[in-house]
Amino acid sequence: MDLIHLDIRCLYAIVICTTFGSTLSSNAEIKVNPPQDFEIVDPGYLGYLYLQWQPPLFLDNCKECMVEYELKYRNIDSENWKTIITKNLHYKDGFDLNKGVEAKIHTLLRGQCTNGSEVQSSWSEATYWTSPQGNLESKVWDMNCIYYNWQYLLCSWKLGMGVHFDTNYNLFYWYEGLDHALQCDDYIQSNGKNIGCRFPYLESADYKDFYICVNGSSKFQLIRPSYFIFQLQNIVKSLPPDYLSIIVKNSEEINLKWNIPNGPIPAKCFIYEIKFTEDDTTWVTTTFENEIYVRRTSNENQQLCFLVRSRMNIYCSDDGIWSEWSDTQCWRGGMWKEILLFFLIPFAFVLIFIVLISCLLTSKQKALLKMFRYQKAGASEISKKPFKSTSKLQTN
Repeated sequence: MDLIHLDIRCLYAIVICTTFGSTLSSNAEIKVNPPQDFEIVDPGYLGYLYLQWQPPLFLDNCKECMVEYELKYRNIDSENWKTIITKNLHYKDGFDLNKGVEAKIHTLLRGQCTNGSEVQSSWSEATYWTSPQGNLESKVWDMNCIYYNWQYLLCSWKLGMGVHFDTNYNLFYWYEGLDHALQCDDYIQSNGKNIGCRFPYLESADYKDFYICVNGSSKFQLIRPSYFIFQLQNIVKSLPPDYLSIIVKNSEEINLKWNIPNGPIPAKCFIYEIKFTEDDTTWVTTTFENEIYVRRTSNENQQLCFLVRSRMNIYCSDDGIWSEWSDTQCWRGGMWKEILLFFLIPFAFVLIFIVLISCLLTSKQKALLKMFRYQKAGASEISKKPFKSTSKLQTN
């Protein structure tokens, strides 16, 4: 009887081992090839590259499985890889062409044909470099681009060092939506050299990578091109706020208010920095609204001043450039006395002047009247005397 139980146990063990072994062997035998013809293609968009590939060989044997591709890519000096899992046979992204690009891809197989596990192929790799030319010092430097009030883009640069006097630079740009890269048609010049570009109206260019290449030409040397990538909403410099006002609500509370800067930037996209001064004390704060309430530190303060500047906030951009400061607006506690004195003193002078003139005129009028009466009285005396003498003569 014990022998029978032992045989049954051995039979179970043999069945389990056989089944598990066959599963392992079937999974071990499933393999998938890496994608074919993996390459990095430059379509001429100044850094916007295509990564493309073809399906692996013998994929028809895996119809019951889901086939995906894990793609990793980066600029060569970057520490981190960007990773994408896709079913497509291509992917597009922007790269800094001042540096090399490297990418790798492998096939992922999941589904019934792998018994629920994931099978990975080996990696297929590709690299891309722009053709290096010219010395590193010959490229432009100190590149600066500002998108003024979300309307006008202006870029400027400094000329490469040690370049020949005939060297000049040209700017090309591209963003998604353009058929091809365009050249600047309105250069800023200094001594006949291009040192900047005024861009035309850029339609639908916001929230996209904006690619720029500045290259140069010379009859005597090769010039190293420079590549740049911007997000236009991150380099917006708005106008400063205007029409500032200070309203003293009571002995403690003050309302500071200003107008939202003019232009196409939505009101919800602003953040403001306020610099507030009470006599000799200054502090700075920020707000998302175009007004703020503050409390006076002392009721004896005789002068309150503030100024404001604006910038794109985190809800509309990742970064931004502060505008210039607005004009300063001030309030003075004793201003009513100054206004009163300003009007009273001239009025007092005018009143005194009028009184003096009136007195002078009155006194002169009295003097003239007195003189007239005196002259009239003298004339009547003179007119009486001859008549008396005449009568005396007739009597004689």
